[in-house]
Amino acid sequence: MAKWEDYVITKLSFNEKGNSIDKVIVHDDFEEHIGDAMIKNRQWLVEQANKGKTFCCAERKIDGWSRICPFIRKADGGFNWNTTLPKEIVKRKTFISYYHYEDQDYKERFKNLFGDLITHKSVEDGDIDSDNSDGYIKQLIHQGYLADTTVLVVLIGVNTKHRKHIDWEISGALNLKVGDKCSGILGLKLPNHPDYGTGSHTYNLLPDRLSDNLKSNYAIIRDWTDDRVKMQEYIELAFEKRNTNYEDRDNSRLQMTENTNE
Repeated sequence: MAKWEDYVITKLSFNEKGNSIDKVIVHDDFEEHIGDAMIKNRQWLVEQANKGKTFCCAERKIDGWSRICPFIRKADGGFNWNTTLPKEIVKRKTFISYYHYEDQDYKERFKNLFGDLITHKSVEDGDIDSDNSDGYIKQLIHQGYLADTTVLVVLIGVNTKHRKHIDWEISGALNLKVGDKCSGILGLKLPNHPDYGTGSHTYNLLPDRLSDNLKSNYAIIRDWTDDRVKMQEYIELAFEKRNTNYEDRDNSRLQMTENTNE
């Protein structure tokens, strides 16, 4: 690709008053690719602009980074850009629960689009093999997948509700023995789900344990989106539920013993 500018900005956060840039994530533009992420403050931006360095904003797409708009120093000393970027905040330790056979593409899409917004904790195919719920969850915890996970993302396709391992993963994430608190729960309705785009959800089309926690107001549910800003907001909402609605979690249901679509 052609060189965009000297530096590429992919995340940005403001100070507590919200009236001045606090931190940015920037990358060197090497023309053929952009460099590793670097955390810089507003003073650094000012110094580089004073040296004549140029900036642009970019967003992550499936096939790589895409330029959005210029990021320009104004005459009054501020900066001007015309897009909203994800915030430079703590990356939540995120476990993705999904039906491997049908929804693997969306798991990979999630990693490609949002991998720099989270700390990835998920199981890959073949990592753990167990048909016993206690054995499976213990391995998830002992091998570090759920030990300190703070947000569990459930990718909800047509047959997600029928899969026992997804039920076990939700149950494990709600386990009080996991870390200092259990995980927040975010359900994402995939485009192939009947409720996608309706603005509502049907409990009997969702994993039962997820439905329990939506009814109790512990979990949240949203439509799938490629929007990085929205996805970061969804993850933060689920994370905050660990504090604001901690007593509302519901892990009382007996765990599934078999898949119900076979």
